[in-house]
Amino acid sequence: MFNEPDHLWKLLWDYDPNGLIVVDPDLYIRLANPAFCKMFQLELKDLIGQPAEAIFDDVEDFKKTWQQNLVIRGKFKEYPKHNLYVKQVFFAIESEGVIASILVDISHELMQKREFDKLKRETIEKVNQVVDNQMKVVQEIAGLLGETTAETKVNLFKIIQILENHPL
Repeated sequence: MFNEPDHLWKLLWDYDPNGLIVVDPDLYIRLANPAFCKMFQLELKDLIGQPAEAIFDDVEDFKKTWQQNLVIRGKFKEYPKHNLYVKQVFFAIESEGVIASILVDISHELMQKREFDKLKRETIEKVNQVVDNQMKVVQEIAGLLGETTAETKVNLFKIIQILENHPL
């Protein structure tokens, strides 16, 4: 039984971590795998027969795939309502009269990228603050050195005048 192709395909369909959805040319949902249902937090029974627009805010890629018999790869879409960011592939199976889409959940990668970008921004901001503080300290030191140098010069000139006017 395990070696039967139909059984293997069923296992792949059920256990594939990527979301898989199949719609007809009128863009009604015909089938979805468990990973898709989990991504969108829906039950399969609530999906079947629904218009794809009920799930996807934009169905143009499905239409384009069917009308032009294209394979569209690497479309990035965000579904904020579901905290979901996916990379999608669309393809038509004309002989069966369906359009399929594979959704690879890359939400974790996006979250990591956003965290890294935030850390990078914060680090740059802190480095700029440190440089600004260093510049202030340098300016204060330079000001103090200038003042003490001027005072020293004045006092040395006084000593020179005293020595010149009052010989020993």
